[in-house]
Amino acid sequence: MIYTAEEILEKALSGKRIEFEEGVELIHSNDLTRLGIAAGSVTEKLHPEPYRTYAIDRNINYTNVCTARCRFCAFSTGEGDKDAYVIAEKDLFKKIEETLEQGGTQILMQGGMHPGLGMKFYEEILRSIKQNFRIHIHAFSSPEIIHLSKLEGLPVSTVISRLRSAGLDSIPGGGAEILVDRCRGKISPKKCTAEEWLSVMREAHRLGMRTTATMMFGHIETLEERITHLERIRNLQDETGGFTAFIPWSFQPNNTQLSHISPVGAFEYLKTLAVSRLYLDNIPNVQASWVTQGPKIGQLALKFGANDMGSTMIEENVVRAAGVNFMMNSDAIEHLIKDVGYQARQRDFYYRLVN
Repeated sequence: MIYTAEEILEKALSGKRIEFEEGVELIHSNDLTRLGIAAGSVTEKLHPEPYRTYAIDRNINYTNVCTARCRFCAFSTGEGDKDAYVIAEKDLFKKIEETLEQGGTQILMQGGMHPGLGMKFYEEILRSIKQNFRIHIHAFSSPEIIHLSKLEGLPVSTVISRLRSAGLDSIPGGGAEILVDRCRGKISPKKCTAEEWLSVMREAHRLGMRTTATMMFGHIETLEERITHLERIRNLQDETGGFTAFIPWSFQPNNTQLSHISPVGAFEYLKTLAVSRLYLDNIPNVQASWVTQGPKIGQLALKFGANDMGSTMIEENVVRAAGVNFMMNSDAIEHLIKDVGYQARQRDFYYRLVN
């Protein structure tokens, strides 16, 4: 039975699970105010504490070489291109030192599907970091792990186990895009399938690791496919409980092969954020995406279902390559959080408060 959007929101506010068809009804709604109020109320129930959180970290792209060459990416290069690189250890260490000096607790390391980097490279880079620094390593998204698995002829479970033994602490949700193979076949046909993405997360959770989940929306997907994505994330969380957070962010088309697509505005972003919070009843944290939407919309996201402002991102290169260059330090993030009536608290990857 399909209910009206108002009835579905009442159902969510009463603590009952929204079903797929009901999620589709909500994502088609244009009553942003009502969606925001409901998502905000659910967030307050899940997070009655007087603060909202953020992290201090750095995105380190260890290489820009990638065989996937996704149509939505403005960052990657070919192995023989003049601006292709693999990060040197001294440069990596300098970036980590700068992160720690600013109070950072973690680094996010992602790169491309480099055809010449095998397990030895990844294990050595992890060990060298752990031998020299006390920092959380959040690294290597599902497509990178699937690529390594195929490159080395190893099971995914073995790849993850070896990376974990070398120092990997958690796995980011990058590469999810939309977990529908119709979309993936058109925008990233050389990247892992939706089921492969989920299989990496399932295996990591089985091994006791925590991960995040993301959704890049606003390209070729339908509204129904956004809900399919949320459904697949929610089903896996029911199975494993391994996701710490969900981060929806809007596609940035400039300098990509999809530059003809108009970027998603604040209305569509906030609506999708609110529906995500209402639908993902088993994921504790939802992050705002100020990196793609800007500080003010990121701030407003705290009233539309987000309980976390994400991170300072001391360095960020992938979104910047698409022509979007929003930057904030911890003081700016704290000001925005306090401006909407909350205390601002720094957290680590596991949402434990720092200091």
